[in-house]
Amino acid sequence: MSEPSRDPEASPRTPRRFLFVVPPLVGHVNPTVGVAAELTARGHRVAWAGMPEVVERLTGRGTTVYRCAGPVLGEGGAGRPPDVRGPAALKFLWERFLVPLAEAMAPGVAKAIEAFRPDVVIADQQTVAGALVAERLGVRWATSATTSAEFTGALDGMPKIDAWLDGLLHEVRGRIGDPEGTADPRFAPDLVLAFTTEELAGRPARAGDRIHYVGPSIAERPATTDFPWEWLDPARPAVLITLGTANTDAGARFLTECLEAVRARAGRLQTVVVDPDDVLARAARATRSRPATPDGNDVLVCRYVPQLPLLRRVNAVVCHAGHNTVCETLWHGVPLVVAPIRDDQPVVAAQVVDAGAGIRVRFGRARAAAIGEALDAVLHEPRYRAAAERVGASFRAAGGATAAAAHLERLATTGATHAPASAATPATAGATRPTASAATHATANPEGDR
Repeated sequence: MSEPSRDPEASPRTPRRFLFVVPPLVGHVNPTVGVAAELTARGHRVAWAGMPEVVERLTGRGTTVYRCAGPVLGEGGAGRPPDVRGPAALKFLWERFLVPLAEAMAPGVAKAIEAFRPDVVIADQQTVAGALVAERLGVRWATSATTSAEFTGALDGMPKIDAWLDGLLHEVRGRIGDPEGTADPRFAPDLVLAFTTEELAGRPARAGDRIHYVGPSIAERPATTDFPWEWLDPARPAVLITLGTANTDAGARFLTECLEAVRARAGRLQTVVVDPDDVLARAARATRSRPATPDGNDVLVCRYVPQLPLLRRVNAVVCHAGHNTVCETLWHGVPLVVAPIRDDQPVVAAQVVDAGAGIRVRFGRARAAAIGEALDAVLHEPRYRAAAERVGASFRAAGGATAAAAHLERLATTGATHAPASAATPATAGATRPTASAATHATANPEGDR
């Protein structure tokens, strides 16, 4: 576990200010928590621009969060249909979620910069308001890349889509940024922090000169839920099944098949299934099948779990190949069964398979037998755990939050300038379109399962 540095030699003489601009997505906020803790331990001041309801749940009360408006997942608007894939998913993601989010957040980001006066803005790669507003106001900025899919050249084989996205970003810059600016808001010109390593992600196809692979930024989080730790049997392997917080709308069929697979292995292992929206219970009622209630000492269904502590106790994870879940799992040396749904998940799933740390199954078609066979393999064939441990070792060697904080310190001391910040600039008055999406990242890759 990465701990904040207490080395006084690591602290510069002049405290600096760092502003994290984050979307209302748990997997994008989590990596900033450890980096912020490290920067604070070094004597710096840290704040966030985002939605306090999301940020404070992960950072704890007492943190400084400048409120920004924007669409929130699962609250009205246009939720993305579960079967949207590939280029259609990319188009939906940008037009219905990321662009409205950027335009809605821009005024709040400008006010946060004006009030907090940061030396560096750390803009999430999918929260382009942070990059565009910082560029317009003359504030040095860095990119926080919570997934490596943007580095892989996923759009290289689709030049029309790539050109469409470039045009869309140009239009957004005209509305909320500096129309004369030229930097890609997804890749800061000075520093891109990648919370992974080349052992998992491979060599980058773009922006390689700016990317610093620091590995996952993993820090303890505020306790938000109880868990019956006494339920776990140390004599049996344990499995965690989770589709993250933004994909449960699409997960009823897959989770039902997973449940059947682990029930067929009753007595041999224990399984914790995360089901925040009770989709298993609803599916059981609809089909009048066996309810998804705890099965004695074999299956436990929870709405939420303390994921990091639980990963220390499990032997395998079945998930959607969300970058945050994958990296936290591999940090603990635990192998995976990955079933990518959309967005960056097919890219991340391919990275897991290429690294030898897991097996991929088809989210849309995999039945209990295939899921069970994959689970047996990662649990009982040593090569999968060995590969997971190898990737986890590379994560720890990369430095995590400590390395990220050091890069940000260096950026803050290389002559960042502040133009007069004003929240009243007309370009910040982007209109809010109240939509929502289950998206977490942009990529045009289709599901691509075998």
